[in-house]
Amino acid sequence: MRIDKDLVAALATPLVLAILAEAESYGYAILKRVRELSDGEIEWTDGMLYPLLHRLRSLGYVTEEWRVSPEGRKRRYYAITPRGREVLAEQRLQWSTATEALERAVRRLELTGRARLGEA
Repeated sequence: MRIDKDLVAALATPLVLAILAEAESYGYAILKRVRELSDGEIEWTDGMLYPLLHRLRSLGYVTEEWRVSPEGRKRRYYAITPRGREVLAEQRLQWSTATEALERAVRRLELTGRARLGEA
């Protein structure tokens, strides 16, 4: 099942920050990690990731540094900043709260729907 693009966009920042909280990384490796963590359910393109990384850098949540990889290729590495870790913690709490509230609401709606069906 593919996840709606609006939902994917909403979880992009906390997901990238969480990946960078594990270890610094570069673009292709981040794309690969997203795909791996989501069991292929979330698949981003360069066109989605790099504007996000640019925005996170401009907000002070990540830093970037050009380096030569062990294979000899020049890559831009990204690392989470202390402010990025704070934002990640805030967003994790928000996601947890939102997920619990949504699950509660859906359960209540299902119970209400069953009660209505029983009355009919």
